[in-house]
Amino acid sequence: MTRIDLIELSNASGAAAEQLAAAKKKLGGLPNFAKAMANSPATLKAYLSMYGALQEGVLSAGTKERIALAVAEFNGCNYCVSAHVELARSLVKLSDDDVDAARRGTSSDPKEAALVGLAVEAARSRGHLGADSIADARSAGVTDEEMVEVIGNVIFSSLTNYLNEAFDVDIDWPVAPALQAVSQ
Repeated sequence: MTRIDLIELSNASGAAAEQLAAAKKKLGGLPNFAKAMANSPATLKAYLSMYGALQEGVLSAGTKERIALAVAEFNGCNYCVSAHVELARSLVKLSDDDVDAARRGTSSDPKEAALVGLAVEAARSRGHLGADSIADARSAGVTDEEMVEVIGNVIFSSLTNYLNEAFDVDIDWPVAPALQAVSQ
């Protein structure tokens, strides 16, 4: 059970109402994480701003979903894993094998594997990427712009991962199976 109020647009006021309305417009609905985040309108505003900025970046929607899946899995956020499994399948049309690989921090495509691998390493090492990892990514065709965006997406994903885990936000997506059960 969620340990923080989920603020509904219908009974929100002031900045919370303004940010929830903006979230509904940008996201196409109001998932529970946005309702929880609305407890701090400034945080929801920052989230929406970063969401918009990253949408304009060079990484494809598929790459961003792979990163979100890998980071959510690493951070142990069942809410975000469930949300991004659904989004990866329905919006960017990733196959079940692609979703499974992303959750494991890899991909069958060498460049995607390098991008997702950097994301997991950044999360695991708290940003301390090794020189060999950067060189390997460049060898796989990853540009400096893409590497910086990977870091941006790790931070973006971690915000919702931490929020949902801190407050045990109720999952309002189809619940994804545990990773060990995914490949069976």
